[in-house]
Amino acid sequence: MSSNRPRPLSPHLTIWRWGPGMAVSIMHRAAGVGMATVGAILLVWWLVAAASGEAAYDSFVDIFTYKNGSLNILGYLFGIGLTATFFQHMGNGIRHFFMDIGANYELKGNKLSAQATWVFAVVATILYWGYLLGVKG
Repeated sequence: MSSNRPRPLSPHLTIWRWGPGMAVSIMHRAAGVGMATVGAILLVWWLVAAASGEAAYDSFVDIFTYKNGSLNILGYLFGIGLTATFFQHMGNGIRHFFMDIGANYELKGNKLSAQATWVFAVVATILYWGYLLGVKG
């Protein structure tokens, strides 16, 4: 005999308020997938350029390097974006490590650590690229 009692429905996304924890969790997944995809594409591109000869390899390297006093802005923006994504993913991975061992479940601490991952990503990216470009600060 079957009973057709109404079952409770799962909350819909519209009733949830977005918080920093939700945003960094989604960004962590997106950053991981994005870095894996972009990394695979860059690796294949680099291998094809290396196998295609010196001219093809030089054109690949020219996109990502400072050469003869000229800066390829697109290559550097791409590199800075990839670096920022890496540091965001790393910071949130460390945050999740502490959550996995049972720490940082309090709402205030959780929100603060989620916001700290963004600050860490920005500061680490600036320091890293400042070092790479020879800016001593």
